[in-house]
Amino acid sequence: TGGQGTPLIVIHGGSGGARAWLKNMAELAENYTVYAPDLPGFGYSQPIDGDYYIPELAEFVDKFSQTLGLDSFHLMGHSFGGGIVLHYALEFPQKIKKLVLVSSLCLGREIALWVRILSNCTICRGVTAVAMTLLRSVKWLIELTLSPIEYIVPYSKFTLSLGKKITSLKEQTTVLFHRLSEVLVPTLVVWGEKDPIVPARQAYAAAELIPDCQVKVFAGSGHSVYRDEITEFSRVLTKFLG
Repeated sequence: TGGQGTPLIVIHGGSGGARAWLKNMAELAENYTVYAPDLPGFGYSQPIDGDYYIPELAEFVDKFSQTLGLDSFHLMGHSFGGGIVLHYALEFPQKIKKLVLVSSLCLGREIALWVRILSNCTICRGVTAVAMTLLRSVKWLIELTLSPIEYIVPYSKFTLSLGKKITSLKEQTTVLFHRLSEVLVPTLVVWGEKDPIVPARQAYAAAELIPDCQVKVFAGSGHSVYRDEITEFSRVLTKFLG
């Protein structure tokens, strides 16, 4: 956490935790009070007991905001975190000033083949030492052949379990596209034109359904557009949030 001004809660994607946003937070803290928690099971946070996914993690965001004493705030999520904040916006619109979806999941069925395979691999779900070694080998191969590329499925028992809920071998399995017309808060959708995980056309499709929505697609950027374009990303975000 850091900064002064209107509260802004940032929910990270599935690539490890809130530390991925540190450089962005340094810039955003000049205009907002920024809070970036590690979701349960990520970074330095312990998992919640039992089986859970987007609704339960959206509830975690609500309890987190209550603990901070925040009645209303800006809310931003990346990738898997985008799906969480979108669900939150549908359930608690009165608490959100403005919503930002960055390369968000849950906006369409399409998702990269390699994500579908890793998320549903029987060996991977075994979470043995051999499976972890296999995953690291696959990561090395993907980096070698498709670099630069970003990941939404990190390598642990907990996050592999979540990965299976993100997608089947065919497509994304949790899609809120049919509910986008219900989003009642001003929304900004940010994407990288060369996102190798979820295509940028999902951003444009979402904007057609969300009543009050702006779109910014960065040419040449990938899935982690917020890190590819730190300064310009902050400028676009600040202009939108006010």
